[in-house]
Amino acid sequence: MTQRICHIIPTLVRGGAEKQLALLASGLPRDRFDVHVVVLTHDGPLRANLEAAGIEVTVVGKRFKADPSAYFRLKRTLKKLSPDLVHTWLFAANSYGRAAARSLGVRRIVAGERCVDQWKTTRHFVIDRALAKRTDAIVTNSSGVRDFYAAHGIEPDLFRVIPNGIPPRTASTITREEACQRLGIDPKRRLIVAVGRLWPQKRLRDLIWAAQLMESARNDSTFVIIGDGPQMGELQRFRDSVTTGQAVTFAGARDDVAELLPHFDLFWIGSGYEGQSNALIEAMQAGLPVVASDIPGNRDLIENGVTGMLAPVGESAEFAKHAYQLMFTDTERAARLGQAGQERIASDFTVAQMIDRHVDLYSELLDQ
Repeated sequence: MTQRICHIIPTLVRGGAEKQLALLASGLPRDRFDVHVVVLTHDGPLRANLEAAGIEVTVVGKRFKADPSAYFRLKRTLKKLSPDLVHTWLFAANSYGRAAARSLGVRRIVAGERCVDQWKTTRHFVIDRALAKRTDAIVTNSSGVRDFYAAHGIEPDLFRVIPNGIPPRTASTITREEACQRLGIDPKRRLIVAVGRLWPQKRLRDLIWAAQLMESARNDSTFVIIGDGPQMGELQRFRDSVTTGQAVTFAGARDDVAELLPHFDLFWIGSGYEGQSNALIEAMQAGLPVVASDIPGNRDLIENGVTGMLAPVGESAEFAKHAYQLMFTDTERAARLGQAGQERIASDFTVAQMIDRHVDLYSELLDQ
């Protein structure tokens, strides 16, 4: 007999948590689980992936941070679905979803914490702690996220660390010249890339400064920022005020990142906090040498000097120094780091492993 699993998430945009949900929901064995996805606020491009896998998607349509009508619509949806287990993702869905599921007497409740959420206030942590008392397990994607929430008063035994999974890479079908043509940059230049949402967590100002330091030392590298977000205009103005020439270019949000990645020389991630960055995993999978901020989420992926290089948060000069060494003075080391990072991802971060670990958790809880 199959058991019904209902995933609840705020949106289906192309974010890290949303991608992991889509991979998990699509890959859960149908002979054991009947899977539904409920979207709290609005859907997005990943809805098509779910529906192509035969998964029913329901959008609740929450309009405000505190939206009682959305809560009651969510309760009606859950009552109709009558799930055996509810798995919520991210703060809004964790809050609305756990409260609604518990009020309906859902057998098992799993929450998902995906990031070291330094933006949270005392009020948020009060809500998290209260709901944790009525939660059977909390899935995190890294030990850093687990430790962060445990330090804020949540019972450590609740946590299950399940790393992100990434699909196998397919070979890029374009040449470096074609990749550069798409991006409007000179293929003769050395290319550094960062991928992600343009907002303060990512600390892209630090990396723009690092790119200008690279430009000052040697005028033949370009830093390409792929992504969109609320800081786009601000960061472009900052770029224009501190850099010269072709030091930094913005490529916007793109659907061809997987094809472009292998044609870069180096990957930067300067975030002040992360759970487990899908962009970093994808760069390592592509074989790029990486320089990453020295934070818990990145340390789960990178052994400094073995699978990549770590630099202190905010230290633009350190990012520039490592990039200069790997791209210009020690390219053999860059190749070793890239290969070691690629092997690390292939060994420990597969979609199959991620799905199997969730299946084990669901089965354990539902068999109790």
